Amino acid sequence: MTIDRLIAGFKSFRKTYYEEQPDFFRSLVEKGQRPDVMVIACSDSRVDPSVVAKAEPGELFIVRNVANLVPPYEPDGRHHGTSAAIEFAVRELKVGHIIVMGHSHCGGIRCLCEGREDTENREFVDDWMRIVEQARDDCSEGEAHLRHVEREAVKLSMANLLGFPWVKRRVENGRLELHGWWFDLEAGELLAHEAGDNWKTLTG
Repeated sequence: MTIDRLIAGFKSFRKTYYEEQPDFFRSLVEKGQRPDVMVIACSDSRVDPSVVAKAEPGELFIVRNVANLVPPYEPDGRHHGTSAAIEFAVRELKVGHIIVMGHSHCGGIRCLCEGREDTENREFVDDWMRIVEQARDDCSEGEAHLRHVEREAVKLSMANLLGFPWVKRRVENGRLELHGWWFDLEAGELLAHEAGDNWKTLTG
């Protein structure tokens, strides 16, 4: 059973980090977390930033949501989980890097581009995906268009990050760097956004 395998996985984790390296988590508890990198990633079960980057506990401050989106800066007193995580990372943890990590075959992007017949059964997803509605910039169809929109959504989320005044200030004074990444599930390639429509591979 999946649950049994997860429990076995935890036992292995505990053996590695608590029995074989007893000082590892003791240090993280006593000194607190000090990650230098925040990752805004998709909730997709195939794209776990810690697994993809082989990060150790304490290295990454991660928030995951549908389609790895950054919403606009809207301090309106409502519930803003992603924005709260960004604020904590920047203003409390003072991370030096924020990575917006998109990926291929994103279900949220497919919903944005293609819709579904049972949209009346979705109470939150459609409104959430409207954050990057302008990424769907034409009437093209097919997988190539979906890959394009996935990458455009990363760029829009990076632009939204700069709408947070305390993010923008830290970027301008050189204390924070923003990165746009896109993970190709099929090819096992990781691309980084440079400028305009240019992306470069980080794996070759």
